[in-house]
Amino acid sequence: MSSNASDAVGEQPFDGIRVVEFGQFVAVPFAAQLLSEGGAEVIKIEALEGDPTRRLAQLAPMESRIYLSRNRGKRSLPLHLRHPQSSTIIEALLSRADVALMNFRPGLAEQFGLDADTLREKHPRLVIATVTPFGRYGPDAGLAGMDIVVQARSGLMVANGRQENGRPLSGDPVSADYMAAMSLAFGIASALYRRTMTGKGGEVHASLMQAAMTLNNNQMLRVESADGPIHDESRQLLSELRARGASYDEQRSAQPSARARTMADIYFRTYTTADGWLAVACGSRKLRAAFIEAIGLNDPHAGDEVKDADYYPRLQQAAEQRLSERTTSEWETVLARAGVPASRVLLPFEILDDPQVAANDMLYDLDHPQLGHVRILAPPVALDRDGFQQPPATKPFASETREILSELGFEQAQIDEFVQAGLTRDAI
Repeated sequence: MSSNASDAVGEQPFDGIRVVEFGQFVAVPFAAQLLSEGGAEVIKIEALEGDPTRRLAQLAPMESRIYLSRNRGKRSLPLHLRHPQSSTIIEALLSRADVALMNFRPGLAEQFGLDADTLREKHPRLVIATVTPFGRYGPDAGLAGMDIVVQARSGLMVANGRQENGRPLSGDPVSADYMAAMSLAFGIASALYRRTMTGKGGEVHASLMQAAMTLNNNQMLRVESADGPIHDESRQLLSELRARGASYDEQRSAQPSARARTMADIYFRTYTTADGWLAVACGSRKLRAAFIEAIGLNDPHAGDEVKDADYYPRLQQAAEQRLSERTTSEWETVLARAGVPASRVLLPFEILDDPQVAANDMLYDLDHPQLGHVRILAPPVALDRDGFQQPPATKPFASETREILSELGFEQAQIDEFVQAGLTRDAI
């Protein structure tokens, strides 16, 4: 290895990259935080009243746990985008930027002159990254949407299986949003890498719809010869069920499943134990044999199809009885010894003190200037020792306005005018 290559090890992948974020809520802010963790300088453009998530259950003035969870490592600049002078500051930002990130509602970017066509003409080296709810084209491209709406439309909500009082529920994690953020960050990294070879920027796009479908990847496949007739029958059944106002459980039963029932009933599921619940995953014949032996039962077919229709229901009942007789911890020990993937079911807050999480630095303790000690998620990917680093909290809202604008080349007298005109602000 050359000395130059050796010296490069440990540097952050986005050192020297400048990002301007026009984002709020989840997908774009979290994507920008990922870039920040990799060394990028991120300037987050906020409304004069701040990102809406700052005010959701504030723990301190303009600081909420939701804002903190996806906006670390950034610098914040309040800006009134509809102000007639806003283009002066936006142009100064973008003329030195490498990436522009945005998730405006459909049609709004064009109003601000921040659409991809306009930006690419002005700044050909700029990587423009956008998120939309349902994609850029088609009959629903202009619709507004957020995670719960997209989970419903994409089928992910039903696939996740949560329900209450006979209606489907979204999960608490806004999973489509976070998947879109990860996809967007990957796309940005790809575009920046391509730019090193071509000198040209590009447009990166991710939709919440595509992200939700990616999370539901196992069901996003149809083999026409095998599934076509089944899907036709299922659509007809579902239409009839909806016409007579059938319950959610009845309608959900119309969803075809590619997973063998023996897997879902015995070998790939959660069990009730003497003191809680245990998840097991036996994806291979070898693992199925190991599991059934470890719990003291016998299945010479190891999950394969058998002619006796009562065979697996009886085995399922026996397995449920056997698992209920011992504690979760005892079964974890037994199954770990057998090499079977298994885990207790934990509540989310328990993970904050989990020794396995601590051993791998999956969380870190942040000293927040207003909130004090905060335990928070570490970067989700590692690159050597310090390619991705634990970011600090953003400084108090509007406290960096003058510093940022000065770096962009504006004189203090101009900044005074901007503040007085309501274009920006320099204090809460």
